Amino acid sequence: MNVRTDKDRNRLPYDGTVNYYGKLLKKEEADFYLERLLETIEWRNDEAVIFGRRIITKRKVAWYGDKPFEYTYSNTTKYALPWTNELLELKSIVEKETGESFNSCLLNLYHTGEEGMAWHSDGEADLKKNGAIGSLSLGAERKFAFKHKQSGEKAELILEHGSLLVMKDTTQTHWLHRLPPTKKITAPRVNLTFRTIVEPYTPAV
Repeated sequence: MNVRTDKDRNRLPYDGTVNYYGKLLKKEEADFYLERLLETIEWRNDEAVIFGRRIITKRKVAWYGDKPFEYTYSNTTKYALPWTNELLELKSIVEKETGESFNSCLLNLYHTGEEGMAWHSDGEADLKKNGAIGSLSLGAERKFAFKHKQSGEKAELILEHGSLLVMKDTTQTHWLHRLPPTKKITAPRVNLTFRTIVEPYTPAV
């Protein structure tokens, strides 16, 4: 494993916790997983319903998990596919490093730097409240930005090939985040966001 940054340093000034672990994977490992995920994941164009209109994105997504979990965001619902071997291996690496446990993963494929993600927070009801989200990056290095919902204060960092970022505590309550588009990058990036879905409570009969 490579020497990494100070993973205990909080990258947010207040109202949340974001830790950047740097490169968890050696370049050869990261290259291998990037190639395998591009080939084996069941990528689909993302859909969102905004102001009653259905939008199809160039960015592609995929949703995997322990069970066929439902996950709803942007007024669309996805059902998790069974884990692939590579996803289970990466999940194990992330869980071992962070001490967290995850039961699902939402993957994003950005074909070039011109594809990005607008300001948003991952506060869906399906997700464990204040739970950790482990974001593993493979491929092109991209800038990642945070903006406080009240003050507007911003924080930015570069996500490297094979690196891990963890968002937890009240980050989603108080901060937005985005992946800014850029015309300078022509290579693809795959982002794996390991999450914990909370199943609805079913009382015993």
